[in-house]
Amino acid sequence: MYGIGVLIGIFLGGGADFKNISLGFLTAVFLQASAFALNDYFDYYVDMANRRFDRPLVRGELSRNTALFLSLLLFPIGIVFASLISPIAFLFATLVTILGFAYDYKLKELGFLGNIYIAFTMAAPFIFGGLIAELRDSILLLSLIAFFCGVGREVMKGIEDVEGDAIRNVKTIARVHGVEKAVRISSIFFLIAVLLSFAPPLVIAEYLDLKYIVPVAITDFLLLKVILELQKSKNVSKDVAKFRKRTLFAMLLGLIGFLAGAF
Repeated sequence: MYGIGVLIGIFLGGGADFKNISLGFLTAVFLQASAFALNDYFDYYVDMANRRFDRPLVRGELSRNTALFLSLLLFPIGIVFASLISPIAFLFATLVTILGFAYDYKLKELGFLGNIYIAFTMAAPFIFGGLIAELRDSILLLSLIAFFCGVGREVMKGIEDVEGDAIRNVKTIARVHGVEKAVRISSIFFLIAVLLSFAPPLVIAEYLDLKYIVPVAITDFLLLKVILELQKSKNVSKDVAKFRKRTLFAMLLGLIGFLAGAF
């Protein structure tokens, strides 16, 4: 998904040669794989408590040491790929990955700051693609929408993971301030993302088109539906898994809208 995000950023930025497109994709794949492997290593006991059977370590398919080894192996490969693109691509990729390692080790425990970082990683692939090609307004708007939607998803995710987060003393909004406040804050960020989706047609002529408007309108509808259901839910902790899938699908539709509008 991160590699595809880079490709979208490159495309929205006007394109690049095959070499840089390939290097950009591989940089994202290897560096994010490294960061995710390290995250699974540090979060093993949390994921066990949260019954996260989507994690290979929890399912017993890989050992913690294997995850750590893979993280250490994949990082330098990704950095080499980034260095072959340009100095600014190298610096950006290195910074994002170091922040990722910091998140895995400690930043996650700070709660909302960790949410901010994860949301930034949802926007980073588009920016990275733009740095490879050209960083245009459409990329910045897409990145902002992805960021705000990402913050909403991460704050909401904290509601589901309260039990496991207690093991690492992760200070999520849900744990520190309660589920109701987490619901309100999550909803606010989703709403900001919806409002930002109206900006592209106003500032970029190409996006005043049904190819953008229709998929993004569906995206907005799904996000607004999640906001309303969050408020009404009788068992938010249980419903969050469903809401996370719905918001992820909504973000995918939003990407389709941005791509279609660029043609």
